[in-house]
Formats: sequence, structure tokens, C-alpha cells
Amino acid sequence: MTAEIRADAVTDADISTVILDVVVPVYNEERDLAASVDRLLDHLATLPWSYRVTIADNASTDATAIIARRLAHTQPHVEVVHLAEKGRGRALKRVWTGSDAAVLVYMDVDLSTDLNALLPLVAPLISGHSDLAIGTRLARGSRVHRGPKRELISRSYNLLLRGTLRARFTDAQCGFKAIRADVAREVLPLVEDDAWFFDTELLVLTERAGLRIHEVPVDWVDDPDSTVDIVRTALDDLRGVVRLGRGLVSGRLPVRDVAERLGRASADAGSGRLGMQLAMFAMVGAASTLAYAVLYVLLRGPFPAFTANLLALLLTAVANTAANRRLTFGVRGRHDALRHQVQGLVVFAVGLAVTSGSLWLLQATGSTSRVLEVAVLTAANLAVTVGRFVAMRSWVFVRGRRSADLHEQVTDLA
Repeated sequence: MTAEIRADAVTDADISTVILDVVVPVYNEERDLAASVDRLLDHLATLPWSYRVTIADNASTDATAIIARRLAHTQPHVEVVHLAEKGRGRALKRVWTGSDAAVLVYMDVDLSTDLNALLPLVAPLISGHSDLAIGTRLARGSRVHRGPKRELISRSYNLLLRGTLRARFTDAQCGFKAIRADVAREVLPLVEDDAWFFDTELLVLTERAGLRIHEVPVDWVDDPDSTVDIVRTALDDLRGVVRLGRGLVSGRLPVRDVAERLGRASADAGSGRLGMQLAMFAMVGAASTLAYAVLYVLLRGPFPAFTANLLALLLTAVANTAANRRLTFGVRGRHDALRHQVQGLVVFAVGLAVTSGSLWLLQATGSTSRVLEVAVLTAANLAVTVGRFVAMRSWVFVRGRRSADLHEQVTDLA
């Protein structure tokens, strides 16, 4: 716990010290802005800490900027920041980075979340117990009113995060979050997204750094006039998941350093790299196995079984090595690419021996079933895939990332 955010270290007379900076990102919200800010100010006045409301205008094209300036002029606790480009993440980075407050909050302008959740949201941060806090619509105790389409999308997205990024938080996209300023200073430079994926990236990086995330079940009512493009946002989020997963797998994101600088270093900090590699390898392996089965069926017509197996396995092995090199183990560039393929072919030879041996044993039984033949070879190929992961992680790419990074540094210096 630091003295700067202890509630008893600040008095009402000390107006130069701001404990809460509540950021409200807006884009073309001329209809709701004034009423929402007035309502928010009324609620903040009931809390025991000093506060400020910062309106972050995301390049609005209506009268939002005029209304925001008028509020800042007439309300002593309101400030406004104008941005030339849209993006919720961009707005939060801009305001949070320049804020002098101890705890940084943000909420959607429609105030879909009941403001009674604000005190339990920020209290663990002010006390020093937690590092980041989120409102959740998906935890037990939450009361949510929204359509089945949004409910399905929200639950599916958070399930995806748990399956791919091993996230333990329950709701990534609820527009009701808070973070300690010292934590934000360390984590924000690692967050690349400037739009809707900003929330997810911030949460995953905070969690991977071993920091504590506090969750508050909220009462939440969907805004029927929301202008969010659900399809476009979903696609952007999927791209963000892939990018963030690759960054964590490759070790490019120094989350363990963040934990150490904040004095939160633990066994959990930076953990999950093996799990991420396994998850990515499994996806590549599943795609490779499916491709192998399809290729074998296509090649089995013009070629004998052993030849079809050899060609299908060879083609998928080359593609599998290239995909795992880039996606699973985070090796970039062409440096050592040929060596990796040669080593991959050695692993392929072992796999060929296993699958060919399985085929030989099957034919030795006298079976002529094409379906059984494909099933046995597919099962054998799955077993080979497990062996490939062990070989790639402990032999093929064991120095791949370090060699690639060194090569890039030498190239940059040249």
C-alpha cells in the first residue's frame, strides 16, 4: 500500500490531490452527455474521495465537443480532452497517461452499469489490496438486462479468451473498470490496441504479470441505441487474440519485468507460456491432421497406400513446421529457416516410420476397409503430433527465438 492512495491521507481541503479520475470516452454523444455527467457527478459527491471527471472526446462530429467544453467551464470537477482520432483505447491511454490521480476509472457514457458498483470497484485499489478492478456481467450475482444475441456473443467471446489466452477473469468488455495509476504506468506501454480490444489486452497483460484483478458483479442494462458494430468489433477482437497470443508465446511482452518493478513478482508472473504454446500447437496440429486426412484420401486414388501416406505426410510436415515456427514458437524472419525445416524433416522421418508401421500392421491383419485404414493412420498421426511438439520445443526451436532476435539486432546495426 502506498501513502499516495490511502483515503485517510487526503482531506476535502486538499483539492490539489485527486484520488479518482473517472474517464468517459465519447463519440457523437450530444444527446446523453450532459445528463450522464450530471448524474455521475451527483454520485461521486457521495464518495469519501476527491475526484475528477474527464470527458475524452473521440473526434466527435456533432455538438459533443461544445457540450463537453460547456460542462468543463461550469463544473469545477470536469475536464475535457479532445482527440483527433477515434478509438476507446486511444482515448484511455491519452488521459490515463497524463493523469495525476491515484486511481484511474473509466465507464461508458450511457451509464449502463449501476453506479452503486463504483465504490466496491475502486475501494480495493485505494486500499492497495488489488491492482485492477472490473465490473462483470457474467459472474454470479450480476443482474443483466440485454438481448439473447448480445448475451451469446459476450459469453462466447469470454469463453474464447479462457480457451486461447487462459484468461481467468469473467468479463473482458464491460465498460466499467479501474486501475491503480502506478500499475497503469507499467502496463499501458505494452498495450498495442487503440480500439475495443484495448480492454482485453490490458486485462490479459495485467493477469499474466501476476497482478491482482478484483471483480464486482454489476447491475447492467443494455443500451438499445448503441452504435457499436458487433461484427466488425468481433473480427478485430479475434485478430487481437491472435496477435496477443503470439506476443506472449514468443516472450516479446516482458510481463515478468512489470511484476518485478511493481514489487509483485511471484511464481505466477509470466506463467502460461507453455500452456500458450500447447494451445497454439494443438490448433496447428488439428489443422495439419485434417489436412493430412484430406490429402491422403485425395492421393489414395491415383497412388498406392504407402505412396499416398508419404506424400500427404511430407506436405503437411513442411506446412506444420513453418506454421509452428511462426505461430507457436514465435520465430520470425528467414534466419535458420532452412535448418529448422531440415530438423523438421528428421522429425517427419520418425513420424513416417510410425505411420507406415501402423499401416503395415493393419495390412498384415488382412483388412481391406478404407475407412479403418484412414482412421488408423489419422490416430497414428495424432500420436506423432505429440512427439513433434516435444521435439520442436526441446530441439528444433530451442535456440530459434534467441538466434532470430540476435540476427535482427545485427541487421539493424548494419
